[in-house]
Amino acid sequence: MIELIKNPDVDFMGKRYVAFALSAALILLGVIGIVQISRGKANLGIDFAGGVAIQLRFDEPFKLADIREALHKAGLRDLELQDIPQERRLIVKIKKKEEEISRITEGIIEGLRTNMPDKRFSVESTTEIGPKVGKRLRDDALWAIAMATIGILIYIALRFKFRFSLGATIATFHDVLAIVGIFYILNKEFNLVLLSALLTIAGYSLTDTVVVFDRIRENMRRNIKDPIDKLINRSINEVLSRTIITSLTVLFSALALYLFGGEAIHDFSLAIIIGVIVGTYSSIFVASPVVLIFGGMEKKQGA
Repeated sequence: MIELIKNPDVDFMGKRYVAFALSAALILLGVIGIVQISRGKANLGIDFAGGVAIQLRFDEPFKLADIREALHKAGLRDLELQDIPQERRLIVKIKKKEEEISRITEGIIEGLRTNMPDKRFSVESTTEIGPKVGKRLRDDALWAIAMATIGILIYIALRFKFRFSLGATIATFHDVLAIVGIFYILNKEFNLVLLSALLTIAGYSLTDTVVVFDRIRENMRRNIKDPIDKLINRSINEVLSRTIITSLTVLFSALALYLFGGEAIHDFSLAIIIGVIVGTYSSIFVASPVVLIFGGMEKKQGA
C-alpha cells in the first residue's frame, strides 16, 4: 500500500491522557443525548415520536414561505417543511397524538389544494406512526445498539484476549455516544436513518480497530522483550498510512453523498463523516490505550 508518511515515529501513547480528556467530554455529551432521547426530550423524528410525514411532488417550482402560509390558513402549526428544489419535492412532517394522525394527513393535502389552487401536486408517499409505535421503535433502537456492542465484545474476546475485547467495546461505545452527543447539540433529528448510520459507524470503527489490534498482537509475539507501550506505538505507526488512506477513502465518499446526495440522506452522510473521523481517532487513542492500561507495562510473551 502507498505510504503517505514514511517511517512515522509518533508517540501516540504519550498523548493518551489528553485524548482521554477529550473522549470523556464526548462520552458525557453522548450520555446526556441518550438520556434525553429516552425521555423523549430530544429532537425525535416521527419514527420515534409518532406523527405524519408526507412527500409531495409539484408540477411547478414553489416557495416554502407560501407552503407554510397555506398550511397555517388550514389550521396546521408546528410543521417541519423540507424542500428538494431540484426535484420540486416537498416533505411535510408533523408530530401529533395517535387520535389526530388520520385527520392530519387529510388536512395537509386539503389545505394545500384549497389555499394554493394554482400549484398542482401529487402525493408520492405517506408515513403515519402512532406514539406507541414510535416509543417501541425508540426502545428497540437502543436495544439494537446495545446488542450489537455485546456481539462485538464476544467476537473480539474470542479472536484476541479480554483486554482487546474491552478496548474495542469501549471504543465502539465511545464512537456511538460521540455521534449521538454531537447530533444532540446540533439539534439534528433522531430517526431510523440515524440509527442505521450509528450501526454503520460501529462496524467501521470495529474494522479499523481490529487492523490495529492485529499488528499489536503480531509485534507482541515477535518482540517479547519490549515494553508494551513501545509495541503499541510501533504497531500504530506501522499501520498509520493504511489507516489514513482507508479513512480518507470512506470520508471522501461520505462527503460526496453529503454534498450531492440530496436532502433525504443529508443527516446520514453527516453522521458517517463525523463517524469516520471519530472512529479513526478512537482506534488509536481509545482502544489501544485501554489495551495498554489493562495489559500492564510489564513484558508480555504474546497476545
